[in-house]
Amino acid sequence: MLDVLTDRARTRISPRAALAASILALSTAAILVRWSGAPSSVVAFYRVLFTLALLAPFALTRHRADFAALGARDAAVAAVTGIALAIHFAAWFESLRYTSVAASVTLVQMQPIFVAVGAYLLLDERITSRTVGGIVLAISGATLMSVTDLLTETAFTETALYGNALAVLGAVMAACYVLAGRSLRQRVPLLPYVTVVYGACTLALLVIVLAGGHPLGGYPGREWVLFFALALGPGVFGHTVVNWALAHLDSSVVSVSLLGEPVGATLLAFFLLTEVPELMTVVGGVIVLGGIVTTARAQQL
Repeated sequence: MLDVLTDRARTRISPRAALAASILALSTAAILVRWSGAPSSVVAFYRVLFTLALLAPFALTRHRADFAALGARDAAVAAVTGIALAIHFAAWFESLRYTSVAASVTLVQMQPIFVAVGAYLLLDERITSRTVGGIVLAISGATLMSVTDLLTETAFTETALYGNALAVLGAVMAACYVLAGRSLRQRVPLLPYVTVVYGACTLALLVIVLAGGHPLGGYPGREWVLFFALALGPGVFGHTVVNWALAHLDSSVVSVSLLGEPVGATLLAFFLLTEVPELMTVVGGVIVLGGIVTTARAQQL
């Protein structure tokens, strides 16, 4: 199964199709986090730890030469990327305790703004007017999706604003994660890269858990099932496939495609959490999808 998570899989799998599948997997994360009663940092820690446990044995046995060839600079950048991912997870998971799924997931996916600027300045990626139009369209739709939540009376409470601020911090860290991944994945194979990133992320999250005084054990069986589900779905088939796609698609296309996550998460929240979306949320979701398509097509021109 894990053989598809290699750069050789490009000859068999369309990067755009793989990216679309990864967005579906990522859409389940907010629901699984909501179902968990464990502290947010603990949920994030076990999500990444179990993802690492699933991938590292395969990476270490099949890619020994790639690990040996990994330069100190690239390894250090990958480790810092893992720390950024840890902050992203910790901030976003915690935000879900204070604000709605729609608002949290939408705000955390505002990262295309930061990615587009960074890709142009740091990665020398071509940003066309059509790409900008697609990004603006997708972000406008994402904003529309959460505007009802953000304008309700409860949205201006200290609790909701704190949750929204955490989601924005998660967006900034996600942008750093995407930009670093796009740069390193041009020369570092997928599994060695994610092993270093997830390893550093796991250690950073462990520090956050211990600093918060949260126990690492003593959770009911239901929690461990949720931890594993987060690792297998959003972890292996979500973030790891996104990292695979970063070697084959511009970072702007990948980052905008991630805006499909709030669309999927909002739909799942309707069916599984009975969070009924407002009309604006539905319209915004359609606009988001239009922006994703526009941005993807701009890369082909």
